[in-house]
Amino acid sequence: MKRRDFLRVTLLGGAVATVFPVALSGRGRGTGKPGFTLWQLPSQVDTIGNSYVLQTDGGRLVVMDGGMKDEMLFLKGFLAALGNEVEAWFISHPHNDHMGALTEILKKPGDLKIKKIYHSRFSDSLLSAEHPYDSYAREFYAELDRLNPAATEVVDLREPGLALKIDGLSLKVLGVTNEEFRTNPYNNSSTIIRAWDHDKSVVFLGDAGVECGDKVLAGPYRDDLNCDYLQMAHHGQQGCSEEFYKSIRFRACLWPTPTWVWNNDNGTGINTHNLKTFDTRRWMDEIGVTEHHISWQGLTRIG
Repeated sequence: MKRRDFLRVTLLGGAVATVFPVALSGRGRGTGKPGFTLWQLPSQVDTIGNSYVLQTDGGRLVVMDGGMKDEMLFLKGFLAALGNEVEAWFISHPHNDHMGALTEILKKPGDLKIKKIYHSRFSDSLLSAEHPYDSYAREFYAELDRLNPAATEVVDLREPGLALKIDGLSLKVLGVTNEEFRTNPYNNSSTIIRAWDHDKSVVFLGDAGVECGDKVLAGPYRDDLNCDYLQMAHHGQQGCSEEFYKSIRFRACLWPTPTWVWNNDNGTGINTHNLKTFDTRRWMDEIGVTEHHISWQGLTRIG
């Protein structure tokens, strides 16, 4: 499957105002519960995207990816309602459906403050492996390089294992860029991150492909893949392997997945595309996972 198959955009209804009153009652003061609250943001355009916001019990914000350029205004509004300051922003990999919104925000941040951006930088050789998508990645890196380090620190993750504690939220980096994989190269260099508190855990897989997922599965952080909520790799299709999903323990799925990917629909009906979503959905049935949070269905709030 070519990535251009993923870039079909259909406008959806739904305004920011219909979501914020439900989600953002704290307005940056924290949830009052020990640990963290997680939101899986709904897509504002019916396309792929990966956008998660976490708020600690102390009111501090962490963002995972952020989604497409088209979703920048929605994301900025969401963050503004939570205090307009991000403690840590993680980018899994420089595909535009993951860092497009942040690229646009860095151009015109307005009142939004970002203290730290974490990513695992690609070499020029790896960047060039996915033309023309490297143009989006180079634009993102150019914006990172223009940042004032006194205002926003950029952290380049070269090795897995980094552990962070932000109030009641713990974070751990389980996987970083894999320069050795030139099959599905960008996705197979997704940074994999675990987040947890005293009573729940989430693993963010980004767009991890088979090789990327299997590398972490075979490595020293295998046990950290066990979690309560698992973000489905590559929007739930052609991501990690069946063996990967069936080798770890989790009880619920987070699907950053639009309607046409969920239904494998090329515009002529259910299961008419060449996507592999139905394979992943079948694996979840076989595992016995019945709790699914899908981005096309609207905002998900956990915690």
